[in-house]
Amino acid sequence: MGFSKRIDTAISRAIRSGQAAPSPGKLASALHYTVNPGGARIRPTILMSVAAACGDDQPKLADAAAAALELIHCASLVHDDLPCFDDAETRRGKPSVHRAFGEPLAVLTGDSLIIMAFEVLARVAQIDPVRASQLMLVLANRTGMPNGICAGQGWESEQTVDLSAYHRAKTGALFIAATQMGAIAAGQDPDQWEELGARIGEAFQVADDLRDALYDEEALGKPVGQDDLHGRPNAVTELGVDGAIQRMRDILSGAISSIPKCPGEAMLAQMVTAQAEVLTPIKWRAQKTAVPGE
Repeated sequence: MGFSKRIDTAISRAIRSGQAAPSPGKLASALHYTVNPGGARIRPTILMSVAAACGDDQPKLADAAAAALELIHCASLVHDDLPCFDDAETRRGKPSVHRAFGEPLAVLTGDSLIIMAFEVLARVAQIDPVRASQLMLVLANRTGMPNGICAGQGWESEQTVDLSAYHRAKTGALFIAATQMGAIAAGQDPDQWEELGARIGEAFQVADDLRDALYDEEALGKPVGQDDLHGRPNAVTELGVDGAIQRMRDILSGAISSIPKCPGEAMLAQMVTAQAEVLTPIKWRAQKTAVPGE
């Protein structure tokens, strides 16, 4: 079974569990609405790729870890879109959750998905209690304070912003979780996988800045121009379009160099190179600027 099928199956199983009767119907529907369609599922795919590269000796742990990570990501999108933050009307090409179900149910949907993520990991703890506890700790650390996506959102309320900490928490945190949790699921040391996740996350932030600046709402599937609207730091503003694309590619080149020695090292390098192509805006993909691996 391929990564995509494994991820979708694990997420669907978790959502069905959360919809078990008796349950409030609207909130149950909002859970399904939030995770479907699933977008690129890039974070759980990276997690699965690292687990596979390290041997994937406990695939049920990897499946649960991937589902838990994606549930946290989906929850963060629901909360990010709320009127108190971005007040976004659309997400993934359809009305955002608070537009479709109302603000109270959107808050509850995000909260429910966060709790569900840890329940998914708890349910597989009997397979390997040590690995399961490590997975929970990494996911909690990269979700909350001071190193997680909550911290990333919190930086936006500060008068003085530590840009490195802001980007590492807001965007990088769940990519670091992806590489570290993939290693843990396969019984490997997570510490040596932090740099790879951080570099992928940094590249993704630059790519997100490019999409926000260059794409229209139809292509992006969510409101554009949000960085300028909310006065956020932006790589395109700082470096220009060509400079931002080169910066993204340089970061991904460094990501390849940071891959720890493992049986699937070459496969991971190919995955990072493929991500460089996907993240580069379409109009610039044919340019002969440096691409990781060339």
